[in-house]
Amino acid sequence: MHDTPRPHDLLWGMRPEQLPADAPAWAVAVLAAGQPVVVRRARVAVGLVAVGLRGAMRDQRLAALMPVEAIGHRLVPEDLLARQASEDLPVFRVLAELRPLLDALGHAWGVTGSAGFQLATGLPTAHPDSDLDLLLRAERPLPRSEARPLLQLLEGRACRVDLQLETPLGGVALREWAGGAARVLVKTADGPRLVGDPWQAERAA
Repeated sequence: MHDTPRPHDLLWGMRPEQLPADAPAWAVAVLAAGQPVVVRRARVAVGLVAVGLRGAMRDQRLAALMPVEAIGHRLVPEDLLARQASEDLPVFRVLAELRPLLDALGHAWGVTGSAGFQLATGLPTAHPDSDLDLLLRAERPLPRSEARPLLQLLEGRACRVDLQLETPLGGVALREWAGGAARVLVKTADGPRLVGDPWQAERAA
């Protein structure tokens, strides 16, 4: 496992008293219940990890900082593929359909978003209209000629599938990389950037 927590990893161990003093009550309750936080992209001081908390409602989201020393347990998106879904929902049926197809690509991949959170915790965060959010580790370049058939593989399923390519520069939506735009939006620790090639940092603007 990669030693440093990466975006979309789930971390357990953050305590309510490590939240800002003005944190909402729902966030305090989430940590008091022992729920995990999700690593987000941001540049922070050494010894801290940028994380996000999610509550029961869709608008209950909070950015926070977690001390690295507080991490007691970590699950990465790839770990969640071995988990059994607790509900029969479109997102989990589509995940089961796609698993052998994505395994055959030779890239590490995993599940994030509400489906990933439910697989990790058993909490009912996914619903019948949920999108399936996936992550594919693309340390080496993925030509657009390969991205387009991959996108077609995800289309026409029982739920919308959003796959993010994790490149050395940051996260890129497969849907965008498979398109025809000269530059694509990359989510980096320093914010969004438009680049022509997510595998060539010096070309970023």
